[in-house]
Amino acid sequence: MEASEKRKHWRWTVSAALANYLDSGSIVSGASALTLWTAQFHLSNTTVGLLGALSSNAISAGIGALIGGRICDKFGRKKIYAYDLLVYIIGMLILICSVTPWMLFVGYIIAGLAVGADIPASWTLIAEQAPTESRGKHGGFAQALWSLGPVCTLALSFLLTPLGIWGARLVFLHLIIIAFITWLMRHDMTESKTWEEEKDKLKNSIESEKIKVSSLFKGANLKALIFLVVMYGVWNLVAGTGGFFLPYILQKFGSQSQGTSVALQCLEFAISVLTTIVIFMRFSDNGLGRKWVFFIGALVNVISMALFAFCKLNFVISLSYVLLWGIGQGMAQQPFFQLWSSELFPTRFRATAQGIMFSIVRISLGLWSFFVPILANLGFQGLAFTMTIFLLISMIVGVVFAPKTSGKSLKEIEIERNLNI
Repeated sequence: MEASEKRKHWRWTVSAALANYLDSGSIVSGASALTLWTAQFHLSNTTVGLLGALSSNAISAGIGALIGGRICDKFGRKKIYAYDLLVYIIGMLILICSVTPWMLFVGYIIAGLAVGADIPASWTLIAEQAPTESRGKHGGFAQALWSLGPVCTLALSFLLTPLGIWGARLVFLHLIIIAFITWLMRHDMTESKTWEEEKDKLKNSIESEKIKVSSLFKGANLKALIFLVVMYGVWNLVAGTGGFFLPYILQKFGSQSQGTSVALQCLEFAISVLTTIVIFMRFSDNGLGRKWVFFIGALVNVISMALFAFCKLNFVISLSYVLLWGIGQGMAQQPFFQLWSSELFPTRFRATAQGIMFSIVRISLGLWSFFVPILANLGFQGLAFTMTIFLLISMIVGVVFAPKTSGKSLKEIEIERNLNI
């Protein structure tokens, strides 16, 4: 491939992948502000759990993905780009201006719907526009941005800690700026050729029009849905808990300060960025390398949570958890979910499938998040042991049922898996 073509593909990947930055940034900006909001608005454990459940970390993003995914398959991959980030900006502005608890809920729900709708569009575009031999590398870059969002957000939160609630508002302001820049960058993106070819095929084939969305719940499509929802969804119950509640947990149960807890979470995501770039992006396009990368990363995650389950929560244990979780997060379930969810479904329903899975995963996380503060108060180590079991289940499912799709074009995978029948 010519250098100019490679640059074009990477430019498209960056424009689409910034959705990951905005998604994760919105989650951890709330995580770093959570203790400040709790103190300012006198939030109960129930209210904290409900905020986590309805935020962009969970239910609102899940509903947005369900809607956005279907729009992408019916009207084009980039159709959603005209409006979603403008809606995201409105949600962030409400969070910045919040003076009562209900404004926190409204702002997070609006932002969650917008970023949720963006995710299936961006992941699908990245996969369909990336060269076959480097699809994992392009997807990995998107995941590196997913971890970079928290790094920048938490670094800002740490630096602005002395400003209290005003520091948190400035953190949300930086996400507004990134969202507006991303919206401008996307104006010259071209539509996915893969989608346009599929659209033409549907116009010219009466038989193919008989294939409905319900085919996603049959045969190979159904197996892929179940595999990915279990593998990623169970893992995400743990990751989502850490993403939104880790500073809250470290302060309440580990006696860490606001600044220290935010710094530890920032370090965790910085390690994830490095791991994704150095390991996942290097080996994810190699068939044998994929399974080993997934297994090692998933195992490290199990070990990290086991520390919380069996050891007293102090600074050393917190730091050890952060180091190990950062490594596993950057090379296992999170990046592989994006990659496999793009590979295992037919073009005509690819974004819809991602939206369905993302909604199931995030809504499940929302229901779980509602009970996290309550369960933690009843016994933090018991909660950590339960999450260790979740991670073990996810690891086993991922290793046993990992698909052999590396080095194959999306069309070749579609034909091989007989996905349109």
